[in-house]
Amino acid sequence: MIGVDVARYQGTIDFDKLKKEVDFIIIQAGFGRYASQKDICFDRNYSEAKRTKIPTGAYWFSYAQTPEEAKQEANACLEVLKGKKFEFPIYYDIEGSALSGDVVGKCDAFCSVLEANGYYAGVYISRSPAEQYIKNSRIANKYTYWIAEYPTLHYSGRYDMWQNSSTGNVAGIMDDVDTDYCYKDFPTIIKEGGLNGYEKPKEPTPKPQSPELDTEGWKYKDHDRGVYLMKQILRKCYFRNLDDNDVMGQGTVNAVNSILKDNGYRANGIAGKGFINLITNNLQRK
Repeated sequence: MIGVDVARYQGTIDFDKLKKEVDFIIIQAGFGRYASQKDICFDRNYSEAKRTKIPTGAYWFSYAQTPEEAKQEANACLEVLKGKKFEFPIYYDIEGSALSGDVVGKCDAFCSVLEANGYYAGVYISRSPAEQYIKNSRIANKYTYWIAEYPTLHYSGRYDMWQNSSTGNVAGIMDDVDTDYCYKDFPTIIKEGGLNGYEKPKEPTPKPQSPELDTEGWKYKDHDRGVYLMKQILRKCYFRNLDDNDVMGQGTVNAVNSILKDNGYRANGIAGKGFINLITNNLQRK
């Protein structure tokens, strides 16, 4: 899938034109520790993405210097995202001054807060610091990663999305824009998981099982005088082509199951007292 990520720097985007160019969009929700630092274009970008049905994710630009500050940023992000639905992850954008101190701790702090609140969380980071901080860390397999490197990616760690350019030219956006490739079906995972504002699909109500008429009686491969007499009734009233013998073969089992099913019972292949009463009553009616 091919997409773009945008912020206020892209100005007023023509989403009707953009819709024809991309499979998804990641929009900046904000930055820092306060919800008041919401990106000034976030609300319009979100509503237009929804109107034009472009699958959408979001990212939060970090200035955190400690894991505690990263948690504060996560809470600010949650406030901005409240009441909205996203088909792609919510990413912690860590670069610049935030790439200092406990980088792994900050990524983990932000993403764990989002996950605890029902979001699919990930980390946006350039290839070099990803190699330095993430690739062999305790969170290497814990979150989804969006790695930036232009024009070719040389990252051998785990990632699901690649930002391949910062100078993309896409219809609907006047200025240069970041372009991205995604390699994972996030919309299906997120919707089926009930994440990012979506409700988890309800399990279909199982059809009630039909009652069993008998739990004991003649079964497959049984043979005696009783089976023979039962088969005579079946041959007379239902299935004239049954073998004329005393064996409960597969044909007889199929016949029993057909009658059970037609009368609202579970087709368990057992011909007991209840079944004999059933076919005898039917014989009398005939």
